[in-house]
Amino acid sequence: MKNKMIFLSSALVFAFFTSCKNDAQTTASNSAQTEEYVGKEISTDHDAEIDKLISQMTLEEKIGMLHGNSMFANAGVKRLGIPELKMADGPLGVREEISRDNWAPAGWTNDFATYYPAGGALAATWNAEMAHTFGTSLGEELRARDKDMLLSPAINMVRTPLGGRTYEYMSEDPFLNKKIAVPLIVGLQEKDVMACVKHYAANNQETNRDFVDVQIDERTLREIYLPAFEASVKEAKAYSIMGAYNKFRGEYLCENDYMLNKILRDEWGFKGVVVSDWAAVHSTAKSLKSGLDIEMGTPKPFNEFFLADKLIAAVKSGEVSEKEIDLHVKRILRVLFQVKAMGGGERAKGSIATEAHYQDAYKIAAEAIVLLKNENNALPLKLDGVKSIAVIGNNATKKNALGGFGAGVKTKREVTPLEGLKNRLPASVKINYAEGYLERYDKKNRGNLGNITANGPVTIDQLDPAKVQEAVEAAKNSDVAIVFAGSNRDYETEASDRRDLHLPFGQEELIKKVIEANPKTIVVMVAGAPFDINEVSKKSSALVWSWFNGSEGGNALADVILGKVNPSGKLPWTMPVALKDSPAHATNSFPGDKTVNYAEGLLIGYRWFDTKNVTPLYPFGYGLSYTNFAFGNPKTNKTDYALTDVIEVSLEVKNVGNVEGKEVVQLYTSKPDSKITRAAQELKGFKKVAVKAGGSEKVTIKVPVKELAYYDVASKKWTVEPGKYTLNLGNSSRDLKFKVDITVK
Repeated sequence: MKNKMIFLSSALVFAFFTSCKNDAQTTASNSAQTEEYVGKEISTDHDAEIDKLISQMTLEEKIGMLHGNSMFANAGVKRLGIPELKMADGPLGVREEISRDNWAPAGWTNDFATYYPAGGALAATWNAEMAHTFGTSLGEELRARDKDMLLSPAINMVRTPLGGRTYEYMSEDPFLNKKIAVPLIVGLQEKDVMACVKHYAANNQETNRDFVDVQIDERTLREIYLPAFEASVKEAKAYSIMGAYNKFRGEYLCENDYMLNKILRDEWGFKGVVVSDWAAVHSTAKSLKSGLDIEMGTPKPFNEFFLADKLIAAVKSGEVSEKEIDLHVKRILRVLFQVKAMGGGERAKGSIATEAHYQDAYKIAAEAIVLLKNENNALPLKLDGVKSIAVIGNNATKKNALGGFGAGVKTKREVTPLEGLKNRLPASVKINYAEGYLERYDKKNRGNLGNITANGPVTIDQLDPAKVQEAVEAAKNSDVAIVFAGSNRDYETEASDRRDLHLPFGQEELIKKVIEANPKTIVVMVAGAPFDINEVSKKSSALVWSWFNGSEGGNALADVILGKVNPSGKLPWTMPVALKDSPAHATNSFPGDKTVNYAEGLLIGYRWFDTKNVTPLYPFGYGLSYTNFAFGNPKTNKTDYALTDVIEVSLEVKNVGNVEGKEVVQLYTSKPDSKITRAAQELKGFKKVAVKAGGSEKVTIKVPVKELAYYDVASKKWTVEPGKYTLNLGNSSRDLKFKVDITVK
């Protein structure tokens, strides 16, 4: 459908208007769209009991609560009935139990868990309901393991496609980030488990993360890097925040008064606990006074932590008051009461690695898969006359629950793509499997895994001739070929960023040879971050993007390939044609050395591509379906709005194809005549809707006028600029079907 311009005249005049200036307590992060996902405030009902407990504690007992006493817990006070605060990684599911004083597995036989899709996959669903399901399901698993806190979600911005944790972080867009983060946190905390939202803040690269000093201008900080954290505090009422490794404006983030006290607590009203990242603390009195509550880490005996023996000495010397210690202990006790680890009350029951949880993982995985290309309706795969399918690629059998540096999941179920196809294909179809490429690393450089480096694991990209021949023969001798390519969690990993966007292990050449052998070749990418897939995209007739997609990932993928599931995932970041097109690289401001300056400012991700007119390979918000949708009849509830109003935009979504499907209506705002610097457009609303074949659904997206605010650095206030705004409606940042003009008075 061609873009159609619709201009709604300003016919309504209001008698009274509210000032467009917004005070510092009310910010652009507030949104009616998450009104059904609002967290529960930390209660002060137990304060008298807490004060009494503190009065009975020794100085040593109090300080024991402020630092790790094992790998994943602080010290409790047994004689007073105060338990340890028990933490667990991680983003993909509850980490296996490890020893109390080192990283060795504890050797339990009952700590197998559900492997959930990674953060990038969850964001690709563009579905807040899936995020809530993720939270409640994972919360039940944590309760089954008797945990109080999940060290997740990770909601830092995807600033560079090379980021080692791009697979785990959610998006390049702050609005999408917060709309997925809030329901996840709410769901988790409904199960009496604290979310520890990380890594606060501006932790957008692994390279030099231990010390790099991040420089961001104030407006960019507020509009891009903080909204998801702010919404986590104000809307989801997160019980815990994790401080990041890096410095921000010259000070480490676990001892950064501006970030931890002035913004987090004083402005946003955060009542929970701040936990350090592991070994991210650099001082005693300063860390404590700057807002840190619990120091965690691993490299030395627990009593040698900054908030351990050194803190006892600091109190005894008068450098730190005992009143200061009591403040932090009280915060910890409040959250322990909040999740019913103390004080009685029936705590949420747990269950782990259940069929119900595997189905939760399946639902998320199925909605996360993105269809990038589908020429001549190559997909879904029609099995009429198909007697054999070549399944090619190491990624057809690669498992990703464990791997890399950082938190994985010990699981009894991880369905690989090959297993998924075996589960779903009729017995009459023969599968001819060939590994095709070998996952190999340069052993001299393999030690980089786990070092904080820009180099990442160094791959061997020469193909093995025998493996290639086997793959080509399989393709030639089969009716259809499916190549499972991409990446894995050993290559994309915490603690190192990638050197470039090339497909590792010689895969591009392999794919080319397979397509030459059998033009009926489908390519499936399994990866968590953008890659250079220009040539693959040109040569393949069908291209599917999957993720590190959980215990049921292979079954979900098979169901999409065979048409049982109509794909509805949308990219949560921009796929560039070349790395130099991405803003952090176009401005030569990654990775920096001791300092990194975010030179692109507000223009992160699609904001850069759209504002600078740079064509992406696949745009933000992009994803195809097996059906076609037509948008029509866009309307707003009014034409003129006051600051306190909510803009309601309705749109008809018609399924003009032959199968039921889900579409994501995306709303981007722009202000062409703005007096301030802005991106060409910004995502401010979206809604996923299921529409039956031939049917239509009315979609209404609500955008509070306050969501249009920018951060005015001079007045230190969120400000809505009056005047005309254009609402761009479409199904990706580059496929906008309608434009509707409104006026803010």
